[in-house]
Amino acid sequence: MGLAYILIFLIVASVLFHFLSPWYLTPLASNWGTIDLTLDITFWVTGVVFVAVNAFMVYCIIKFRYDAKKRAEYQPENKKLEWWLTGITSIGVVAMLTPGLFVWNEFVNVPEQAHEVEAVGQQWHWSFRMPGEDGRFGAVESRYVSDDNPLGMETDDPDGQDDIIVINPTVHLPINVPVKINLRSKDVLHNFAVAQFRVKMDLVPGLVTYLWFTPTKLGMFEILCEELCGVGHHTMRGKVIVDTQEDFDAWLAEQPTYAEVLARPTGDALIGQAQYAVCATCHGAQGEGNLPTHGPKLAGQEAWYLRRQINYFKEGTRGAHPDDQYGREMAPMAATLFNDAAVENVIAYIETLPDIPAPTTITGNLEKGEKIYNVCAYCHGVDGEGIPSLNAPRQAGMSDWYLATQLKNFRNRVRGALTKTCTVCK
Repeated sequence: MGLAYILIFLIVASVLFHFLSPWYLTPLASNWGTIDLTLDITFWVTGVVFVAVNAFMVYCIIKFRYDAKKRAEYQPENKKLEWWLTGITSIGVVAMLTPGLFVWNEFVNVPEQAHEVEAVGQQWHWSFRMPGEDGRFGAVESRYVSDDNPLGMETDDPDGQDDIIVINPTVHLPINVPVKINLRSKDVLHNFAVAQFRVKMDLVPGLVTYLWFTPTKLGMFEILCEELCGVGHHTMRGKVIVDTQEDFDAWLAEQPTYAEVLARPTGDALIGQAQYAVCATCHGAQGEGNLPTHGPKLAGQEAWYLRRQINYFKEGTRGAHPDDQYGREMAPMAATLFNDAAVENVIAYIETLPDIPAPTTITGNLEKGEKIYNVCAYCHGVDGEGIPSLNAPRQAGMSDWYLATQLKNFRNRVRGALTKTCTVCK
């Protein structure tokens, strides 16, 4: 009888947990209410079966419990019971599958007027592309992917010259406009999922998959990779910001086209030397770093990372957190580089500075540190050389005190959390 009581408790607790639990679906923010309906039907069918099966087990335990005066009855088959079980099971399966077929039919048929966006996944980052005024995407090839061409664009394709390039994990979409998301992976299996939109789809290397939805609520929603894609899987997050049409158009106008990316000015080290004078106050005349002013070593750091961090400071992605004292000091300094040419000039000059390893200021247990660093090496390289394709900067030879500060900032959510532009692991 004890087992019967346990099963009764299991039934009652499960039903109460379902109806009283605060954990359920996030608020719907798209047109896919039919997916919620399908889930509800599945919950009801499986819930009724769960209660019925366990209640039947309780009935059998009580009715057929041991009694020395009773004999077991041998019944090899019961066609009536078999027909009932087959019929009820069939009804349950049809009730669960049929709504899904109708939803899938809608899911694979994209409205003709849908706004198109390409989401590109890689370990562990999102990038985006939109067609320009011609409404056509330019051709891409995996063999063209490089540090300077992260999306693998064909430089000679005229259809791609006006494509909008968004090399950061935040994308904007207009409200109440159907959106088709074309999905492409540069390395392994990924998955594009936004819980509030109720849609998700795998990114398969070598294929272009897709999904579509109509965002119905303004706000910011998190993109998750729901396919285990490696050690940094948990950090592969992005943001969808749903705007009014006016705000979306304004954001879109600020994004560079592929032609503009190609035409990015080449830095002039001589001009950059004069512009670097402001930077030298904190970072040192030779970019060697300066602990008292908390300016890290710049000499020897990759150009792509310097460019990205300067732009992050300029746009408010970095240096906006109230606890980031030195970042807040850096932000107005970055603003003095008022255009792309100035940024490129300073970077060109920094690349001419001697790459002398920064002095060691921190002591620790090297053996334990080596074991811990094995995780870091997946992104930053075995020798800390940095891997641009993973958006991981060089660490070897850089200011150790600065690395320690930034690790604490990431741990305390000063970096890599919600700032002016919400994204992950800056």
